[in-house]
Amino acid sequence: MGTELTMAGETLHINKGNLQPHLWVDLHADYLYAYALRRLNDDELARDLVQETFLSALEKTSSFKGNSTERTWLTAIIKYKVIDVYRKKNRLMSRNAADVKEQDMEFFDPDLNNWKKEHWPAPFGIEEQDPLHHKEFNIILQKCMAKLPPLWLSVFTMKHLDETVTVTICKELKITSANFWVIIHRAKVNLRSCMQKNWI
Repeated sequence: MGTELTMAGETLHINKGNLQPHLWVDLHADYLYAYALRRLNDDELARDLVQETFLSALEKTSSFKGNSTERTWLTAIIKYKVIDVYRKKNRLMSRNAADVKEQDMEFFDPDLNNWKKEHWPAPFGIEEQDPLHHKEFNIILQKCMAKLPPLWLSVFTMKHLDETVTVTICKELKITSANFWVIIHRAKVNLRSCMQKNWI
């Protein structure tokens, strides 16, 4: 049975079995937009990625095996598009920006491949379960994340929002394990400082 999907003023005619592309915009656009915006902090770019995701999904409908929901499948597509954005942004930065500097080594333990325990951040001290406070906290966190350099934001987001394993992050963003720990530490320290000024 044929279906139609209208995007950017163009009507696309498709016939793809269990998929319902004609409902994608209504059912999934807001979710995918929120997903991209949280990871990129760029409204226009997030909207563009949603459009690109739908177009890419239409081109890849034959790869949809029905082993997951449409939303899960579409989310996987936009996830890789977000990672592509990370890569492009990171290529524009100097490779030296991610290098481990000598002063970092006093905090970093190469044997543990992590920061020395005495330099780990202390607990934030927020145990508030009020949904309103949780929403306010997330709003401030997003503003603080927007201030991070692109590479730091990429690493932090992949590690703590997408729960991507460290090895994969290093491979995707072409950074060393040592650089990863330096970046994640710097990102946390900066976020903590920003949150302390704006939340606590």
